[in-house]
Amino acid sequence: MIDPRLHPVRRETDDSGLRSRGIYLLPNLFTSAALFAGFYAIVQAMNANFEQSAIAIFIAMVMDGLDGRVARMTNTQSAFGAEYDSLSDMVSFGVAPALIMYTWALQPMRKLGWIAAFVYCACAALRLARFNTKLEDETQDKRYFQGLPSPAAAALLAGFVWVSNEYSVSGREIFFGAIQMKWLAWGLTLFAAGSMVSDFKFYSGKDINLKESVPFVAILAIMLAFVLISYSPPEVLFTVVLVYAFSGYYLWVKSRLKK
Repeated sequence: MIDPRLHPVRRETDDSGLRSRGIYLLPNLFTSAALFAGFYAIVQAMNANFEQSAIAIFIAMVMDGLDGRVARMTNTQSAFGAEYDSLSDMVSFGVAPALIMYTWALQPMRKLGWIAAFVYCACAALRLARFNTKLEDETQDKRYFQGLPSPAAAALLAGFVWVSNEYSVSGREIFFGAIQMKWLAWGLTLFAAGSMVSDFKFYSGKDINLKESVPFVAILAIMLAFVLISYSPPEVLFTVVLVYAFSGYYLWVKSRLKK
């Protein structure tokens, strides 16, 4: 018979037992919304509803931007939230855009098509892994991202599909009498993939403080942006993302010319 004095029973109320930690609800709701939008984009692409899938990618992009802002403003950052956000980003900005582009234009290219889609997906994973490993590095310049952010790369592909769908141009048509859309989509996919894993700097916007006062002109600029987006969402959003995608190369050329 075992002496209970020598082998005390561990009770559920023992302080040394495992305790479940709470999860912050508000920021993770935005992350869940971004994950849902990415999954919804995949489903709509499988059903050939490419406009809805492209819009879902942009919605996921907005939700992904809000979860970090909300977490910082409400002081609800957590390791769980960071990991959950990375997994959500991989689905919404890695897998979803690759499958949308493959279904829309790259599938007839067979091996070249699925290889380009996989390269994009792999580069998105590498981009997220590199970003996570440098979160705690205080020597990094927080004003700039190293490589094109995965949400911007996803918006670049989704915006291209959305604009083409707006003008009733499918991914398997011949454009301007000579250029096939599938080759444009193939080149854009590899461009976005290479930009994500590059060392070019892209402005992050993290130095913008929403609590500080801004000039009156800034409010007018924001109103003008809303008007332009509401007037023609596909063209305006794709143009903005395209300019941002080339901004890193512009900054690199500018720095090289200075040297």
